Amino acid sequence: MTETASLAPPRAVLVGVDLGPESSFDPSLDELALLAESAGDLPVARIIARRKSPDPALFVGSGKAEEIRLTVLEHRAQCVIFDQALGPAQQRNLERVLGVEVLDRTGLILDIFGARARSHEGKLQVELAKLQYLATRLVRRWSHLERQKGGHGLRGGPGETQIELDRRMIDTRIKSVKERLAKVKRQRGTQRRARERRGTFRISLVGYTNAGKSTLFNAMVKARSYAADQLFATLDTTVRQLYLEDAGCSVSLSDTVGFIRDLPHGLVEAFQATLQEAADADLLLHVVDAASPNRLEQIEEVMRVLQEIDAASIRQMLVFNKLDALEDDARPRVMVDQFEIEPGRSIERLHVSARSGEGLAQLRERLAAIVLEADEPSPPAEHDPRFDRDGTIAPDWRSDPEDHFQPAPDAA
Repeated sequence: MTETASLAPPRAVLVGVDLGPESSFDPSLDELALLAESAGDLPVARIIARRKSPDPALFVGSGKAEEIRLTVLEHRAQCVIFDQALGPAQQRNLERVLGVEVLDRTGLILDIFGARARSHEGKLQVELAKLQYLATRLVRRWSHLERQKGGHGLRGGPGETQIELDRRMIDTRIKSVKERLAKVKRQRGTQRRARERRGTFRISLVGYTNAGKSTLFNAMVKARSYAADQLFATLDTTVRQLYLEDAGCSVSLSDTVGFIRDLPHGLVEAFQATLQEAADADLLLHVVDAASPNRLEQIEEVMRVLQEIDAASIRQMLVFNKLDALEDDARPRVMVDQFEIEPGRSIERLHVSARSGEGLAQLRERLAAIVLEADEPSPPAEHDPRFDRDGTIAPDWRSDPEDHFQPAPDAA
């Protein structure tokens, strides 16, 4: 094999299965192609299948599996990537029929996360998600798992199969990683409580992956966080101070991991420590790729994940980014308006371009106004005559188990 051939990215065949209106399905497979490219693969063919339900053995059925096998041979592909989650047995059967590695959407996202995690916390989170995913794949997936261990002085108990040993090792590692993540979570909690004691207003950037969150973050705080036109360019939460001149103070601004359709639940669970920055924020800047034809579906997906991490009730502001990527006839007539994010609920929307800087001044002004609004003292509550100013029951009132507070007899 030549040096050039050895450096060529693996060629991948993409497969999407339409399971009806109740399932999420991308007929273009564009997002799967972006995920494959982010993982270092080269998509060379796309195949669409339609079924009422997945085939228990091959997910797509034997006829479509044969079509995929011929496509693999035609394009000399090294792997096949499915846009849906595959069961362990389905994945094993497909690899036997197709003769190449088979990945599903979950495995592909885990590979990307594993390659992109930089911080100690991020690496732990990805490792936990991978271990939890691998634990479901230990169903006679490899031939060595069928061997038995036993006898005096050998690893494992008498008659313990390799699959049982591997599962026990994975379970032990999962427990260890969870304990280390719990320690990291406590450290983050200490940092958040310190910011709370300082009274710092907290803003978190959330949104679909590749919406431009990191580019916006860098533009607002003059930071140098890694930003690229690819899915999951950054995974680790970054927190910086943002000075708002109109408010005369600094606020805390955090850039969080992006969301995506069918984000594996294990990843959402593993990234709880990172996503907690969003759950504890005073304001969420929900960044949207205004140039994406799927922006409405992406907004819905972000809202679903926010609901899952108990952050849906936090005040939001929509930031429609990438104005510079819009055609002239698609540009908004006004830069600030209201957007119905769900039936009966509208929130403020601003249009910006993090790359060119257009609209960022107005965004800063609105953030300053929100901070000043939050700092306004609450109107004094009307004094309750049943209590003294120190909160104790006034002497002219008495507590009764049935009637609660009533005037004392001598005060009536």
